[in-house]
Amino acid sequence: MLTHLACIMDGNRRWAKKRGWLPWDGHRAGLDAAQRVIDYCLDQKIPYLSLYTFSLENFKRPQDELHFLFNVLLKQLKQSIVKNFSSKGVRISFIGDRTQFPDSVKPVVESIEEQTKHGKTLRVNLLFCYGGRQEIVAAVKRMIKRVKSGDLDENAITDQTIEHYLWTDTIPPPDLIIRTGGVKRLSNFLLFQAAYSELCFLDCLWPDINADFLNQATQSFKTCQRNFGA
Repeated sequence: MLTHLACIMDGNRRWAKKRGWLPWDGHRAGLDAAQRVIDYCLDQKIPYLSLYTFSLENFKRPQDELHFLFNVLLKQLKQSIVKNFSSKGVRISFIGDRTQFPDSVKPVVESIEEQTKHGKTLRVNLLFCYGGRQEIVAAVKRMIKRVKSGDLDENAITDQTIEHYLWTDTIPPPDLIIRTGGVKRLSNFLLFQAAYSELCFLDCLWPDINADFLNQATQSFKTCQRNFGA
């Protein structure tokens, strides 16, 4: 059973460039694609969806593109989520290094999470200011602090303990990770959690993803044999 679908949303800027458009036109189209994937999960009764929205490395992008992402696209996301999905039982959570959230973003994030906190049909995790390596480092630092204070026995630390200290605590590991854009790598996405995830790499760019591509990926998942090393 597919419980948790995760997506690396690659190709927004290339999609726009192919059309002679600006990068943020691709990001706007990418938001529409994300809404289609949310609808797909609702239709297929998949209870968890994680979307790689903005990595810590993405801060290297041009300032005008960052301004659009933070001050325009996120506000559009708030309007569309509240309008289209809150009534359908969708809960939105932002996963990442919150100390890195721009000041202009924090009120919008808090508003989205507050207005959707009672959703129980589908939990959508937006990985924002996120990096898998940074998440593991942050978890280790938290555990070291607890060990030093005597609240955590270092000899009792297991992989389940580490999971508890990750930013994704309470969220099950992804069963299936889809990456669009024709690139075949994880790019610092859910590195600890992806240990036994099935991986599907699609040649389409993210704004072009649709139910046909999603069915292709999920049907492949349903026919694979997952033995978790046994």
